[in-house]
Parts: sequence; structure tokens; C-alpha cells
Amino acid sequence: MNLQDIKKVTVIGSGTMGNGIAQVFAATGYDVTLVDIRQDFLDRAITTITKSFDRIVKKAAMSEEDKSAALGRIKATTDLDVAKQSQLVIEAIVEDLPVKLELWKKLDSLCPAETIFASNTSSLPITQLAAATRRADKFIGMHFMNPVPMMKLIELIRGIATSDATFGLIKELSVKLGKTPVEVNDYPGFIANRILMPMINEAIYAHMEGVGTVEAIDEVMKLGMGHPMGPLTLADFIGLDVCLAILEVMHEGLGDPKYRPCPLLRKMVQAGYLGRKTGRGFYTYQS
Repeated sequence: MNLQDIKKVTVIGSGTMGNGIAQVFAATGYDVTLVDIRQDFLDRAITTITKSFDRIVKKAAMSEEDKSAALGRIKATTDLDVAKQSQLVIEAIVEDLPVKLELWKKLDSLCPAETIFASNTSSLPITQLAAATRRADKFIGMHFMNPVPMMKLIELIRGIATSDATFGLIKELSVKLGKTPVEVNDYPGFIANRILMPMINEAIYAHMEGVGTVEAIDEVMKLGMGHPMGPLTLADFIGLDVCLAILEVMHEGLGDPKYRPCPLLRKMVQAGYLGRKTGRGFYTYQS
């Protein structure tokens, strides 16, 4: 398969990452089908994408005509069967290994043998996900950064069987999307989260142990280290449940106690304080 052969893309999962991925593909000229298990999730995703395009138009980075055309290229459905019409399927569902494995088995039976599969997982093993299919050579990790429309990086993760042809094609596609692809090998957390999550975890430990307030920890990292936002603000933005899930994958996969999730992080997730998406994390947010 060549780049010009990719005409239609299916994105499974319409949350923060899925709708951002769909938006970027539609803005680049691809027909995109967004799939989720509930219609209200899809309706919310389309509203989010529309608002995002509106902001881009307001900045004069896109015309109203181009916005309308891009929105017209996005379809939304609860019917997974549409995936068989696409040349590329990207999964961006919950960071749960058994759920992902079950989905990939279904997709493998639905889609033609030449369809390329990509997972947006932020930490789970690409090799293991690919093994749920009969096309491990056509399976790759495409880890977009949040917010997808703004962030340039895509981590491209090779599984043990990912072919050079698949990697080369997805690298070329990433550049066409206006992104910068970086090759990463298949280890827990990849590069971005292997480095980022221990920093966030340590910031939570520092707060739990009374080293500083939430505001103080964030201010030190912004002013002292030049970070655009502090680690606790960033944790709220990512979602504390997502941070916990990634740390657990790294702790289990690498077997090193330095990745042990902070007890305070675990307690906050148990309480439902997940950050921006629930209105409360290390900070309180107005809806």
C-alpha cells in the first residue's frame, strides 16, 4: 500500500484523543469515520471538533469554507462494521489492555487483510496488541500528543513484527498531517511517558509529603525549569486516571519500584477526582 491508497480512515473512540485525531485527518483532506459505543459520546465529539475548528478560523488559520469542508468529511456512528471500508484504522479507546485486545480481534475479523492498524495507546505494548491480530506486520503505534490539533509530535512505535513498509508509510502519513514523527521502540511508556510520568508522580509525592503546596510545586517547575505548565496542572489536564494507568503499566512492565504510583494519586482516582474532566483534581474547575 502507498500513501495515495489511503482514502478513508476510521478512528475508534471519540474522547479527547479520538476526536482530535479525527479532526486532524479531516483537516488534511481525509474522509474520517468516528466510532464509539454511544451516540451521545459522538455528539459531544462533533461539538468539540466544531468548536476547535471555530477557534482556528478565528485565528485566521483556516477559512469558513475549509472548516465546512473538513466537518463534511467526518461521519460518526456506533456501527463498528464501517471500519472494513477504511485503509487505516486507528484505535483511541480506554487505556485497558483486555478491552483493547478484544477490540483488535473484532477489527481483524472485519477488515480486509491489507488494512493497516494503529493504536494511540500511551503505554501498552504494541507487540501484544498486534498479536491479537493476524497482521502484526501491519500493526503500529501512533501515539499522538494532547491536544492533538496543536501538538506536533507523534511517537511511532514499532512492535516486534512491524514491517519497514508499514513504518515508512505511517511516517510519510504523519508528515502529511503536519506532524513530526519520532521512531520509538516498544517498551512500557515509550519515550514521552517514560520520562514525563515519573516527574508527575514525584510532584505528587512532593505534595503528599508536604514539601510544597500544589501551586508552589507548579510555580517552581514553570519559573525554574521553563515548563509551560506545572506537573500537577498537567496531570489534571491529562486525567489522573490516565496518569495512574500509565504508571501501573510501567511499574508492572519494567519491575522497578521507582515507577510505583504515589498513594495520593491512587486515592484521588478512587475518589473520582480525575482532573479537568470531572471538575476536580489538584485544582477545582468550573464547568
